[in-house]
Amino acid sequence: MKSPNCRFCNSPLRHSFADLGMSPLANSFLNQSQLKREESLYPLHVFICEKCLLVQLEEFETPDKIFSDYAYFSSYSETWLKHAEDYVEMMISRFKINQKSHVVEVASNDGYLLQFFKKKSIPVLGIEPAANVAEVAINKGIPTITKFFGENTARELSQSGKQTDLLIGNNVLAHVPNLNDFVSGLRTLLKPRGIITLEFPHLLQLIKHNQFDTIYHEHFSYFSLIVVQKIFSFHKLTVFDVEELPTHGGSLRVFIKHEDEKPQISNNVHEIIEKEKKFGLDNIVIYTSFQKKIEEIKKNIRTFFVSAKKEKKTMIGFGAPAKGNTLLNFCKIGTEFLDYVVDNSPHKQGLYLPGTHIPITNPQKIHETKPDYVIILPWNLKDEIIDQISFIREWGGKHVTLIPEVKISS
Repeated sequence: MKSPNCRFCNSPLRHSFADLGMSPLANSFLNQSQLKREESLYPLHVFICEKCLLVQLEEFETPDKIFSDYAYFSSYSETWLKHAEDYVEMMISRFKINQKSHVVEVASNDGYLLQFFKKKSIPVLGIEPAANVAEVAINKGIPTITKFFGENTARELSQSGKQTDLLIGNNVLAHVPNLNDFVSGLRTLLKPRGIITLEFPHLLQLIKHNQFDTIYHEHFSYFSLIVVQKIFSFHKLTVFDVEELPTHGGSLRVFIKHEDEKPQISNNVHEIIEKEKKFGLDNIVIYTSFQKKIEEIKKNIRTFFVSAKKEKKTMIGFGAPAKGNTLLNFCKIGTEFLDYVVDNSPHKQGLYLPGTHIPITNPQKIHETKPDYVIILPWNLKDEIIDQISFIREWGGKHVTLIPEVKISS
């Protein structure tokens, strides 16, 4: 079988980073009538490019199939809404974004972030490929176009006078199969003195904290700052500042300007690149040894579930995130271990998890069944969820997180 090629530099991909076997699309939730049909499974095999060190997954399913009708709505997490509001305040203060500015967000979801600019009468535009999600934003009064973003969309907007002072992309860079077209589009849509900010999970944290469950088919690429700087420099854009964020288990927020602007580069950029080099992200060995860590954590997770079952513990899951579906399918945890999962989003309730077919219900059911263990699948939101389920202590219930290691807490 011919090796795939790198989506940035086109070199053959010969080295494996993580092989999680065959898996369904992580957000392809099922209704009851679909349970009897055969599910589509795809290889969840991530490679590392030895030339540019971009970690990436092959494209087995088109973005149109993955994102056209999407189950993830950002506004159901209070933590994420607060993160968005804090970002808006920071950008207004630091870069003097005001009523004369034009703000565009790529992959704007349900308007969770742009609503905070709109409240301050700052002109906004959302670009969101999922029609069902875009409709929610439009109903909130957030102008939104339903398109995939790339060079063509950027050119259309620029030619109609919609170039932007601030161009935002939160957790979208990883979702783009045609990386060069996407970054080229960012450059085209940005005003000469404009700013781009992008947030994405930090590859260093993924490896360091065993976050293999953040690998799924929607995430085509996994980024270090070393690689991001290389990609944007190729497109004549300069990363001039970077922040480390706690979101999604550890993310980076990069600040970018046109290369022609010759922006002063913050010490933060140099420091994080040095940190990455010290960890070994400039050497292919750190990548090719990750599979061993994944197999070890899988063994520990399986041991926990099998032991709990032997002890006749009742277990349910809290949250139906994509990362949870990767973990459950890879570790082969199904309805024989978890009776059900709950999720705050009504868009997921009444459906079933892909692959494992575990039913998703309203969190209210926890009060009725009083499980011994509540497994927190979106571990990045564990503090918020622990607060929500503090009542399980009434019957001696405990919460469990599985990443970076199995941990049972009362």
